[in-house]
Amino acid sequence: MRRLLIAALIFVAIGPAPGTRQVRPVVDTASQDIAVHALDYPARRAGALRFVRGWRLGSSNAMFGGFSSLAATGPDRFQLVADNGYWARFAVLPGNRVADARIGKIPVPGGTAGKKSKSDVEALLFDPATGQSRIALEQVNEVWRLDPTLGRVESRAALPQPHWPKNSGPEAMARLPDGRIVIFSENADDDPRGREALLFEGDPAVPGTRARRFYYDAEGKGAVSDATTLPDGRILLVHRRLGFDPVFTTTVAIVDPAAIRPGAVVRSRTIGRVPGALADNYEGAAVTTDGARLFLWLVSDDNFNRWQRSLLVQFELVGLPVRAPDSKKAAR
Repeated sequence: MRRLLIAALIFVAIGPAPGTRQVRPVVDTASQDIAVHALDYPARRAGALRFVRGWRLGSSNAMFGGFSSLAATGPDRFQLVADNGYWARFAVLPGNRVADARIGKIPVPGGTAGKKSKSDVEALLFDPATGQSRIALEQVNEVWRLDPTLGRVESRAALPQPHWPKNSGPEAMARLPDGRIVIFSENADDDPRGREALLFEGDPAVPGTRARRFYYDAEGKGAVSDATTLPDGRILLVHRRLGFDPVFTTTVAIVDPAAIRPGAVVRSRTIGRVPGALADNYEGAAVTTDGARLFLWLVSDDNFNRWQRSLLVQFELVGLPVRAPDSKKAAR
């Protein structure tokens, strides 16, 4: 109910005045241009997050936006996938110039490309060794493996039953160092122990891959919006909570996968929050390294609203809590 109230208030604040005529502009869905505009924000630290740089993203292509997932495929080179089923690839060069820009559509088995239920991508894993991508989709509760061109579905599988609610299903995916994959739901079943999550023994895009169910208790941080893995094997989780000022609060926390057991309740440790001046609807995350330095990239979902932004921001992770020396690998 609270979310509906917030949405209604926002609509009243920014929506068109009653009785006004809305002129429909010409819709461009073919352009391949992508532009980045540097953000003017000081290099401040918020917990373990120290802002480095960021950009507001734009394109004349009407399908560009709504980004729900992010992969860093090389130095300042990115792959974004949106919940409308479109993807974007580009590199940012010195001087805020863009190279190798490409915008495309995820193929949809069965030829129902126009249906939101068949293209609601919420999470992404990029495999640098093969160039393949795995995407998790709400609505259909499936994981697909795509070829390096993002033009062909190589394999797909449904998540194990009981299926998660259509609008609260797979929201975040992370690959552990041993190759297993963890998928977190956004709000599956609202179980009193926490939100449901799955640990797959192998590729979740392959039918029959064994999965174990556990629970994640966010302890008030908000709903999980994405996940990625730190070099030491811990899982970094991005949380989104709705409010009034700011509308979106983004909390970053870490989970030790050693705590994951079938039926277990797993909790996380907060390491920082995105500063209010950069607040937006962050739904995609990736971690990169440069020597001994560790960086977190976040991308926001503008929901194709004029009052939101498609932001791509970089934070250096500093002063992270040390992983417990007696921490063991998650049980198989």
